[in-house]
Amino acid sequence: MAQRFGGKFSPNGTSNAPPPTPNSFQGKRRSKAGFKSNLLFILPFPFAWKAFQGDPTTLIYGLMAFAMMLGGAWMTREGLFAQEAYEARRVARRPALPRKAIGAMLVGGGLGVGLLMAGQSSVIATIIATLGAFLHIGAFGFDPMSDKGVEGIDSFQTDRVAKAIDTAEAHLKAMNDVILRARDRALERRIDAFSTTARALFRTVESDPRDLTAARKYLGVYLQGARDATEKFTDLYAQNRDPKIRADYEALLTDLETNFASRTTALLSDNHSDLNVEIQVLRERLAFENR
Repeated sequence: MAQRFGGKFSPNGTSNAPPPTPNSFQGKRRSKAGFKSNLLFILPFPFAWKAFQGDPTTLIYGLMAFAMMLGGAWMTREGLFAQEAYEARRVARRPALPRKAIGAMLVGGGLGVGLLMAGQSSVIATIIATLGAFLHIGAFGFDPMSDKGVEGIDSFQTDRVAKAIDTAEAHLKAMNDVILRARDRALERRIDAFSTTARALFRTVESDPRDLTAARKYLGVYLQGARDATEKFTDLYAQNRDPKIRADYEALLTDLETNFASRTTALLSDNHSDLNVEIQVLRERLAFENR
């Protein structure tokens, strides 16, 4: 039997279509650790190739240049990841280790050793090494040099929040890593969507460390339970691809998203109420002093 067409944009129509799948890339910025940082991992290999084409001195210099440049590439990429985590948070401590600066020195030093291998003088090698380090800094920038969003906040409280957020992020990363074994793109997107919801709660706690007490079980117990459930689900689902197990796991993710979103809303409402109280007290104090 023919069925009348109806939809979201039809007159007096209603849409029976399921809600769109959450976009796991919504709100995400392109990673800084892209082509340029990956290129650094390719540059050392000519030195390794050249090392085995000459005498023992050439071998030593070539392997040193290869190791230094490879280490510099790794430190640079880790520094980019640390900077992304720093920029994503409202309250953050500067990285304890200046990874990009160390990467610049290693890359520059590797270039200098490579020139010594090629028979150049130490003066030329030093100049090129320095130039390479400065070009590295120009391409990738400096590490964050100062704390962000901690002015007027007790350092003890911010340290507690930072540790709790780091633990929560580790649980989310474990969930994302484990679900890859299921080889199910839809579930990977669901985990990404839940991670976005959870990180909204993280940002709320970071903006007001006093919320940590109310959110501690979400950042610890609930996420650890979600990580453990993800591991068990992946092991079972990999064996028989049972649709019932998959449906139960999706229901768990839905409950988690709902609870985390509700807690975030509640904390924001409490913060708004606290602000209204502070404004009212300030108004009364100003009115009293102007009498």
